[in-house]
Amino acid sequence: MADPRDPRTQSTLNLKTKFRESFRPFAPAVLAEDAKDWFELDQESPYMLLTARVAAARLRDTEAGAAELTGLDLLRVPRSTVPAVTHVDGSARVQTVRADHNTRFHALLRAFREQTGCPVLVNTSFNVRGEPIVRDPAEAYACFMRTRIDLLVLGDFVLDKRDQPKWREEGDWRAAIPMD
Repeated sequence: MADPRDPRTQSTLNLKTKFRESFRPFAPAVLAEDAKDWFELDQESPYMLLTARVAAARLRDTEAGAAELTGLDLLRVPRSTVPAVTHVDGSARVQTVRADHNTRFHALLRAFREQTGCPVLVNTSFNVRGEPIVRDPAEAYACFMRTRIDLLVLGDFVLDKRDQPKWREEGDWRAAIPMD
């Protein structure tokens, strides 16, 4: 989970947490009741299966700042008020969250909206490039310690990286994972 409003979030998550190319997009998780204010979506999307355009009111004019840019510089131009989840074509792979389907996640999104005015968070799979999604607390902890993830929430437990013992592992686990 991360703040989608910060233009640096996408690159930071990709390079320091997922260990993949900086331009790869992320998906937004949004309160179901607020989804239409943020995305052109006419139905729920609880499993990130649908792609929708970011709502016109949330898009930014990119023409002036991007006229002379190319390559990765062009990809870094914020296209909306939630740039970390907005693809280059102005779309996003949306996850809508309802209180009756995921009470805790809904409460987290609602608390973020109350603090920031934004009911959207970046949501990504819990794994690094080339590895399967974590399946249990031991894999979650290993992924947490191998990356630059700040906090790990497991049920009712919150672990802060600064409070953890130094992680020791033989060899560089990233060497075994080929680049995509």
